Amino acid sequence: MKQLLLVFLGGGAGSALRFLISKTLNNTFQNFFLGTFLANIIGCLLIGIIVGLSVKNNLITTNHSLLLITGFCGGFTTFSTFTLEQHSLLRTGDLLNFTIYTLTSLIIGIGAVAVGFWFSKL
Repeated sequence: MKQLLLVFLGGGAGSALRFLISKTLNNTFQNFFLGTFLANIIGCLLIGIIVGLSVKNNLITTNHSLLLITGFCGGFTTFSTFTLEQHSLLRTGDLLNFTIYTLTSLIIGIGAVAVGFWFSKL
């Protein structure tokens, strides 16, 4: 039960922060969902740092992992919203922004995880 509560608390905090970022930034650029993009990239960076520290120093317990990785990062990042936004771009025929949003999210997201691992090694 404790582990479920940790995931619940972390997920709630991550989801609330993502909501605030998306609400603030998603209308910044037309047809580019900056809030969702930044939440996903920051989440990738955080998960890289957290997992990297866990592997390097064994600092992260199972409970910390559930709170921070499964809970917070899981709630903060959002694949479902990302794909819904992609669908809306396809539905309106905006193939250029669909391609830019998809490729930048994937490439920068993978890079952010790698940078997070690199930071954890310092």
